[in-house]
Amino acid sequence: MRSLAVEPRLRIGGEARSTPPTSPLSHGQPAPARPWSANRCLAPCGFVPGGLSRGSTTAETAAALPALMIVLAAALWMIQVVSAQLECVDATRAAARAAARGESLEEVRRIALSATRPDARVDVERVSGSTRVRISFQVRPAWGVPLPPVTVDSSAVTATEP
Repeated sequence: MRSLAVEPRLRIGGEARSTPPTSPLSHGQPAPARPWSANRCLAPCGFVPGGLSRGSTTAETAAALPALMIVLAAALWMIQVVSAQLECVDATRAAARAAARGESLEEVRRIALSATRPDARVDVERVSGSTRVRISFQVRPAWGVPLPPVTVDSSAVTATEP
């Protein structure tokens, strides 16, 4: 049986070489191989390139993920509060229009409650040609029952038609 001798070839700069590159200071002799310790950083932290720091991205992501979830939950909670505020303003506006048309106070209260949540507090006052409507209610996140509620309120004053 014939044995084949395989010669390692390096491709540097487009040309194939059978010998390792030489150092400019070695006068044509191959550069000496650097021991593993020569690649090591001598900093007191003990950092080894490509060595001990592997997996740190996964650990940092695992540590940051709970904080990211808290920020996301807070953002969703604020969107819910703003939505409730807009709902409250719309209900107050509808009730104030009904009061301006001269509807009875009970009818104004019914219109306000139909446009907002059933647990809303609706106050309607009629004083010398003007009507004041105030609606308020508390908003809690569906996922955070132990969190304190946020009170949302809106008021509108309109001239009442005679």
